[in-house]
Amino acid sequence: GDSCCVGGKEERRNLEVVNTVCSYLNNQLKPEKPFNQLITKVSDRPGHDFRYAIDSKKIESFLGWKPSFDFEEGIIYTVNWYLKNKKWLLKN
Repeated sequence: GDSCCVGGKEERRNLEVVNTVCSYLNNQLKPEKPFNQLITKVSDRPGHDFRYAIDSKKIESFLGWKPSFDFEEGIIYTVNWYLKNKKWLLKN
């Protein structure tokens, strides 16, 4: 009945994550307009645009869990999953 946070121990700023995804999509899809140009800051959440941090010590100590991928591998794996599963993405 307990809950645990799952994290990768590779803290990144939110903008860095977004730019990584956009750069990868630019390389894969070759759009006319780079995806990075679609990034807009939201005025009602200035503090939230900095970063989010996860402490995964609990799941590591209780279950012996650890990340399977580093950030670069994981983000590419995730973006590729969404590119291959567009039906699922559009349905949800």
